[in-house]
Amino acid sequence: VQLQASGGGLVQAGGSLRLSCAASGSVFSIKNMGWYRQPPGKQRELVALIGTPGSTNYADSVKGRFTISRDNAKHTVYLQMNSLKPEDTAVYYCYANRIVDVYWGQGTLVTVSS
Repeated sequence: VQLQASGGGLVQAGGSLRLSCAASGSVFSIKNMGWYRQPPGKQRELVALIGTPGSTNYADSVKGRFTISRDNAKHTVYLQMNSLKPEDTAVYYCYANRIVDVYWGQGTLVTVSS
């Protein structure tokens, strides 16, 4: 499985960005898709995940501001990020897993200026 992320960039605090991640290759049986992020000098952390039936899981820090969605026909996951804060600045990594295997995208940089 290959994951291609897009949509990062520079935005002012309070602004919005939408990330996309398309899966290709052996996409059958993908269970969860989602996003992790790694802020400068910190460890990678969960942002949001969405399962095949559409169940979602969000980090407390993004609840109410970020929305994850998934288009199963296109094997694509989206992350709508609103009310962005400087502390959201990070490299965002797309994630997907099957029962055993885990896959990561190449990362896309999101920079939120104050």
